[in-house]
Amino acid sequence: MSAKKIEGDGVTKKPYKAESKKLMDMLIHSVYTNKEIFLRELISNGSDALDKLYYKTLDDPEKTFNREDYYMELEVDRKRRTLTLRDTGLGMNQEDLEDQLGTLAKSGSLAFKEDQDQAQDIIGQFGIGFYSAFLVADKVQVLSKKYGEDQAYLWESEGPEGYSIVEAEKEGHGTAITLYLKEDKDEETYGEFLEDYRLEDLVKRYSNYIRYPIKMEVTRRRALDQEGEEPGYETYQEVQVLNSMVPIWQKNKQELKEEDYRQFYRDQHYGFEDPLDWIHINVEGLISYRAILYIPGVKPFDYQTKAYEKGLQLYSKGVLIMDRCEKLLPDALSFIRGVVDSEDLSLNISREILQEDRQLAHISKNIENKVLSHLKKIMDKDRAKYETFYNNFGESLKLSIYESYGAHKDKVQDLLLFYSARQGGLVSLAQYLEAMGEDQDKIYYQGGESLDHLAKMPQRAYYDQKGWDILFLTHPMDEFVLKIMGDYQGKAFQSISQEEEGQEDPEKPDLLKKIGALLDGRVVAVRWSDRLGDNPVSLVARGDISLEMERILTREGQLGLKAQKVLEINRNHPVHDKLEALKDQEEDLRAYSQILYDQAALIEGLPLEDPVAYAKTIWKFMK
Repeated sequence: MSAKKIEGDGVTKKPYKAESKKLMDMLIHSVYTNKEIFLRELISNGSDALDKLYYKTLDDPEKTFNREDYYMELEVDRKRRTLTLRDTGLGMNQEDLEDQLGTLAKSGSLAFKEDQDQAQDIIGQFGIGFYSAFLVADKVQVLSKKYGEDQAYLWESEGPEGYSIVEAEKEGHGTAITLYLKEDKDEETYGEFLEDYRLEDLVKRYSNYIRYPIKMEVTRRRALDQEGEEPGYETYQEVQVLNSMVPIWQKNKQELKEEDYRQFYRDQHYGFEDPLDWIHINVEGLISYRAILYIPGVKPFDYQTKAYEKGLQLYSKGVLIMDRCEKLLPDALSFIRGVVDSEDLSLNISREILQEDRQLAHISKNIENKVLSHLKKIMDKDRAKYETFYNNFGESLKLSIYESYGAHKDKVQDLLLFYSARQGGLVSLAQYLEAMGEDQDKIYYQGGESLDHLAKMPQRAYYDQKGWDILFLTHPMDEFVLKIMGDYQGKAFQSISQEEEGQEDPEKPDLLKKIGALLDGRVVAVRWSDRLGDNPVSLVARGDISLEMERILTREGQLGLKAQKVLEINRNHPVHDKLEALKDQEEDLRAYSQILYDQAALIEGLPLEDPVAYAKTIWKFMK
């Protein structure tokens, strides 16, 4: 493709309108936060021009559609320090150049779109993306020839001061934009945009799914075929298509195999391991979008740290708008990786964020419903796979209930799993209810540090005898979540280490009152119990803060929040008789009572207030 400027009587530079000059200056210095975006914008404009030609020729009986005629190409001239992007699209005449490039924010794509009866997939909505070229170039030339016309024109500008348009020569219709790159200065490097690898990377990152080929002559290295000698190498040039054009999410599910989804997951660097599962979504409606969402097979190493970034890749018509769009995912689903592409988004001036949150909110709500529904399907059909997911990311579901003060309870409660003492594995709350006896009206649970520890707790004896199941809670958040939930399908949650309503004895024997006084404020009550099996003693809590919650809060440094403790002593254990024998020996009764309290606290995983005093008291009774 050659071009030759037609010499005239002189070139007069035309000034931009005052508001255009001001807007261009703002654009270059404020709107775009990343100078590499310029290539995305120019390629998007080239794609628009190819779209325009395609739609314009649909009704032209003399024009035969030939896909090979629709493409863009990049050309680098390192000596001149120029980067050129050519397209074979509709092109522009002098009026178009004047209207679209001489007046900032005049959208040629939008005007074209409004003039057409049929719907088009045209990206440009503001017409200013072209000016991002001045982020990296101190001079820009646009050589263009409109389809069906004979005369070409050259538009040239060195920035906000103005531009010129002269007649020129050009073979074929389309546009060639040449950027004269700025000189490198300090940490600002512009020469990088003359390197093959950098341009290839930018095309794959931002424009990989543009529907037209983006070509470039690249330099490659290959080994020479030399028999009996050390292999030599040579460099050579070849034209390559840099983009893949057809995104996987635009394909029908029937076209794709499982390996296609796994390969896309790896190509996008969503994770080092294969995904656990995925969802391919195609929604047509008020706001249409396509998406492929992945559930990672392994929890990211930085998950639930400040370094972790949630969000989905957001595309509009194949152009990457945001690499991490947080608004597309609720916090409960922050582990999801994937891509969303919508043609119905209203883009802002720089295409870097969105104008209307309601569009994102609509897509986000739809995604949330589909992911939660898919997780429920996995739970029902492939329990092993679901438990793998839950072990990795179940905490996020619980956190969504906790942080929303129960507002998100109904969304995720059916996806929660807890360890069942009777069934010996993870169960859902629905499964717990299915196994409940007719005489059981609550969901019982107990919190602790480990399953082994919980299996040996003295409070279990009564519930085992009744045949009632207990949920073992080993995660620090579990009990807080159940407290916030309050109930499940009308069945209240009840800790077996917490005093139930009406459980307190109406009258206290003098011995129990005396033991309570001797424990000097450590407990709010002491009572006999017939519920401990062969265990001598246990602690239960009264009020909202349980013993397990106290243990967790103490570990987190919140030392002022204490459970109101009730000491239960087994009426059917020899310890009962020992206490009766010591009721008139106050010092021994004090020491014995303190031993029982400290032992009960140790069983609950609570720290001893004075380990040395506890040891000395034990030694006293060992004499």
